[in-house]
Amino acid sequence: LLLLLLFFLLLVVQVWSRSHSNWCERGCDCRGDLKFTICSRVFFTQLPLRVPPSTELLDLSDNHISTIPERALSKTRKLRVLLLQNNNISVVEDGSFSHLEFLQKLDLSWNWISTLTEGFSIGLTFLRELQLAHNRLTSLDSRSFMHLDGLQRLNLTGNSIHTIHVRSFAPMSTLRQLHLEDNHLTVLRSGTFSMLRSLEVLNLAGNKISEMEMGVFKPLTSMTLLNLANNHMSAVYFKTFLSIHTYSTHILLEGNPWNCDCDLQRVFRKLRNIQRLFLDDYFNLTCKTPPVLEDYLLMDVDTELCIAETVTVLIITITVVITVLAAMLMGERKRKKKKRGKHWTQQGELSDESDY
Repeated sequence: LLLLLLFFLLLVVQVWSRSHSNWCERGCDCRGDLKFTICSRVFFTQLPLRVPPSTELLDLSDNHISTIPERALSKTRKLRVLLLQNNNISVVEDGSFSHLEFLQKLDLSWNWISTLTEGFSIGLTFLRELQLAHNRLTSLDSRSFMHLDGLQRLNLTGNSIHTIHVRSFAPMSTLRQLHLEDNHLTVLRSGTFSMLRSLEVLNLAGNKISEMEMGVFKPLTSMTLLNLANNHMSAVYFKTFLSIHTYSTHILLEGNPWNCDCDLQRVFRKLRNIQRLFLDDYFNLTCKTPPVLEDYLLMDVDTELCIAETVTVLIITITVVITVLAAMLMGERKRKKKKRGKHWTQQGELSDESDY
């Protein structure tokens, strides 16, 4: 009986091994009990044909895959995590992920993707995290993220994005983190972040932003961190940040070429008095212009600069007033002197007044 039992167990193991080899691609590590399939660094040039249908995590990172064909993942409907970072992907066909209705994380970072079509996001209604860092994206429009209704984290770091059209992020009303650092943005237009009422973190560091329209941050009623460090801002409008109505927002501004005139000082003085706004790196801000103040800390030139400017303006104003009053007084004296030097008959002829 014992021998029969051992024989039966060996038979089961052999059958299991054969079936295992049938549904696991060569080079991959398929762990059915853990529901993950690891095919990282096996030099794949295309998606594997054999993936266990029960797989919930599929790791295809660090390969040479260049294209994600339509319906190529239709047999892995239970996927929750799909890792495709560090490949050569330049083409993502429309509907490539349309069958992955349970997918929660998609990592496409460090690839060659240059455009996002409307079909890219079909089927990704329940996706929570999308990694697109270090690709070749240059612009975003209203079609780019059309179907990502449930997205909470979007990483677009290290692309070449210079244009974001109005309402590009509008479909993502539940988005909490948006990372746009190290791109080529120069201007932030009102409407760029419309509908992002759940956004908590907005990272715009390392761009070329020199201009922001006053209402650009107004829709962000949940924002707790705004990172604008290492951009090209030399001045900022008070109302731009005043429009942020969250209970507590931390703002980072270090590494910008600030023009340390008195107007800038007044703006920062008022901003620091708003209790809901926190300028976390204010004491590290340095001046770029005027040249005489280059590399000075903004806080060090605060009082002296504005007092000097106020005194200068006051002196100029007083000088102008004295000059005008002196001119008026001299004019009046000349008129009276001229009037006294004329004969009474000439005065009568020149006078516009009459006793009748």
